[in-house]
Amino acid sequence: MSEYIINAEKREDQGKGASRRLRRAGLVPGIVYGAGKEPTPISVRENELLKHLEDEGFYSQVLTLKLGGQDENVVLRDLQRHPYKPNILHFDLQRINMDEKLHVHVPLHFLNEESCVGVKNEGGTVSHLLVEVEVVCLPGNIPEHIDVDLSELHAGDTLHLSDLKVPEGVEILELVHGHDNAVVTILKPKGGAEEEAEGGEEAAAEEGGED
Repeated sequence: MSEYIINAEKREDQGKGASRRLRRAGLVPGIVYGAGKEPTPISVRENELLKHLEDEGFYSQVLTLKLGGQDENVVLRDLQRHPYKPNILHFDLQRINMDEKLHVHVPLHFLNEESCVGVKNEGGTVSHLLVEVEVVCLPGNIPEHIDVDLSELHAGDTLHLSDLKVPEGVEILELVHGHDNAVVTILKPKGGAEEEAEGGEEAAAEEGGED
């Protein structure tokens, strides 16, 4: 069983009016679909859902849906938030087969940014080009995150998808399609020490020529 458990109830009433009544009662409307079964409208307690959403693993890991006395393996597929209130309006869950590969987005964790050679010693700045990647794997192999170690990067260096270390059985979808996209780069400092030194030498030469 997954460490993430969603206790849900089947909802009979549907439509905007019914959804508003659910939200006023502290519930969030949702739907579960997939695995060759009919889509099922459900509802969960909002405080329970909000607590789960504080953990980034909830967005990509296999979840256990408890519904009608049965447990089902699902993943979160969509989440609609209120535009300015801290409320969830609706969510979608997809039933999965543990023996079939699926596509999920996994967050990237950037390590050693401040101690990176290109930042600490060369005055560069870190530019994140991606913050997550889409992977293909069996549900049991989904990583909670993928580490990206920046410690050895110099100013001007760039890491690509092919540089990432992923667990066995996990493939990065863009690489499968032949796209080795850039993930993070260390930008060189503007007006660096070398340029300042050259500027000083030129100024000294001009002053010397005026004497």
